[in-house]
Amino acid sequence: MRVLTMSDTELNKLEVIRDVDLERMPARAAAVVLGISERQVWRLLKRYRLQGAGGLISLKRGQSSNRKTPYDVRLAVMAVVRANYADFGPTFAAEKLHELHDLSVSRETLRAWMIEDGLWQPRKKRRGRVYQPRYRRDCVGELIQIDGSDHRWFEGRGPKCTLLVFIDDATSRLMHLQFVQTESTFAYYKATRIYLETHGKPIAFYSDKHAVFRVNKPGGANTDGLTQFGRALSDLNIEIICANSSQAKGRVERANKTLQDRLVKELRLAGVSSMADGNAFLPGFIADYNARFAKLPANPKDLHRAMTDRDNLDDTFTWRVERTLSQALTLQYEKVLFILEPTEAAQSAIGKRVTVYDYPDGRLLIRYEGQDLFDKIRQVKQTSVVENKRLGSLLDLIKQSQEANPTTYRTHKGPKRRDQSGHMFDVG
Repeated sequence: MRVLTMSDTELNKLEVIRDVDLERMPARAAAVVLGISERQVWRLLKRYRLQGAGGLISLKRGQSSNRKTPYDVRLAVMAVVRANYADFGPTFAAEKLHELHDLSVSRETLRAWMIEDGLWQPRKKRRGRVYQPRYRRDCVGELIQIDGSDHRWFEGRGPKCTLLVFIDDATSRLMHLQFVQTESTFAYYKATRIYLETHGKPIAFYSDKHAVFRVNKPGGANTDGLTQFGRALSDLNIEIICANSSQAKGRVERANKTLQDRLVKELRLAGVSSMADGNAFLPGFIADYNARFAKLPANPKDLHRAMTDRDNLDDTFTWRVERTLSQALTLQYEKVLFILEPTEAAQSAIGKRVTVYDYPDGRLLIRYEGQDLFDKIRQVKQTSVVENKRLGSLLDLIKQSQEANPTTYRTHKGPKRRDQSGHMFDVG
């Protein structure tokens, strides 16, 4: 007895043709049920009467498709992939084969070849825990996810650095990318300033619990409980929201994963090996990325707000701390002792809280009730010259500080903050 293997379609076809053969169904009705012409029904009936059920099995079974890519083409394509794109994903590799080698292969065909040759893993083997999705926001500028991705972006050609990523939640559009040395407050100051000057003010930024965005240690915050970056956004009327997990801000996390794949390889193909050249390369990459992957928003309205004259970005993106001005017109900041000239403005601030503004470019000023005292700042060093009439009060203050902490008190300039382009404490 011969065993036949038939698909569900062929079994359905067998039942219909058998009904036609037994005159329980007209050929016209069978054609409608099977979705073929009446002439084809008569052909199938003839084959059924001559060969039985086996006559309804497809004659193409076990044969190669007429549209199958020739084997020599497959060999040529995979040779190029192994030589240049062995660590690329199938979609990305197919794009580069078309753009750079004039080889047009569908991504699914290339995916099957790469899986067969061990260059790619099927999705089922790569799939991890599944989380419930959070729906996108409706409008551009309603929620901007931000994150820093520390990675070997230039592989062995350049130093390890961090990529700051700004992505719109509603569209998955890359809004801004910037290479920086470290994920620090001043680095975010510079990147956010560029973002605001380019796009305007969003409703909110969505971040992780990095110390730049959230006070993680009790007692480590200013009186208002905000980090320096949070205070700057508050001045601009922009909310900062911290996600409770990496999965909660999955859009920027998935974008980071894509960037660590695609951007690294694009930088390699372009021969980019430094942060300066990388930042110059990024605008073109952003445009290409958004053209491929950005989605249309549910609502076309853009919620970015235009910058106004009241938005003083120079003063907003500074490191601000408060100090009490002593009777001797002195204060300490970053283990550096400053003396203010006895002007009327300085005298009125004695015993009061003054604000120290530490700028990203290294400039520093002290302000009290809107009055700047920066032009009277002096840094006291071991070689500094101090007027004789003020020497006594200065020595008393230094003595008190040394007695309180005799091993760590210093009067030379303090450490340079990360991502500042210059140092801030200059005499004069």
